[in-house]
Amino acid sequence: MADLSVNIAGVHFSNPLIAASGTFGFGREYSEFYPLSQIGGISCKGITLKKRDGNPPPRIAETPSGILNAVGLQNPGVDHFIEQDLPWLKQQNTVIIANIAGNTEEEYCQMAEKLSDSDVDMIELNISCPNVKSGGVQFGTSCESVGAITKAVRSYCKKPLIVKLSPNVTDIADIARSAEANGADAISMINTLTGMRIDIDSRRPIIKNNTGGLSGPAVFPVAVRMVWQASNAVKIPIIGMGGISTWHDAVEMLIAGASALQIGTVLFSDPYAPLKIAEGLNDYLDKNNIKSVTELSGTIKPW
Repeated sequence: MADLSVNIAGVHFSNPLIAASGTFGFGREYSEFYPLSQIGGISCKGITLKKRDGNPPPRIAETPSGILNAVGLQNPGVDHFIEQDLPWLKQQNTVIIANIAGNTEEEYCQMAEKLSDSDVDMIELNISCPNVKSGGVQFGTSCESVGAITKAVRSYCKKPLIVKLSPNVTDIADIARSAEANGADAISMINTLTGMRIDIDSRRPIIKNNTGGLSGPAVFPVAVRMVWQASNAVKIPIIGMGGISTWHDAVEMLIAGASALQIGTVLFSDPYAPLKIAEGLNDYLDKNNIKSVTELSGTIKPW
């Protein structure tokens, strides 16, 4: 048996497979399928400073090889999470990552400060949110805004800080460098790609928000390319995600430069996917006489 454990920013994971934010809730439903200790970690449903009801339906729809969603960060708020959800999560014997989202720099900083005094293991900064003070432009779409929000949150965050990067940018390597330079301990990538579909009978968008985030196997080649680019630009660990559905995908993403992985959309169709991926990953390592999964990261060979 190969060693599947990894260390990200000083945090030990029993294996590199993490449930991606927004696909696993706070873990209670999935715990009915298997002990959550069998996965390396959980990136919890994105939380905001106050409770949010999310967007009106329809807000999620299947597309070829993926899902288009505009759920709108429905969540109970950071205080409810700390008081009601986190105590249960800490009993599951896995790494707990709090994913935070806000519309202003102040909201992000307040949540980072609250969570720094809690039992979460890491904080993941979701910067694919509209900055209302800048006219709704997303925090994660320019080097300047990524650097500013990372630096601000870093000053309040006592936990290891992961910055989750948006793929809807011109140069992902520059964005990754900005996050690293301003205090990120790790980056996770990629978040969803902005997409849209239209019902040709009603001539209306298939989701009420008009556009949404595209995830699933359709985005995997984009994710691999961006992880590879970022891995050549930064020295901090990369948590790769975006359409990983099989152990083969996991191996590919690790070779591209990821040190750990988040598994998301596939969970909706197969709750056991992380366990199957872990088993396949272990078999691949054994077959290739690789003793530790860490030896696989970033081993892509140039032509």
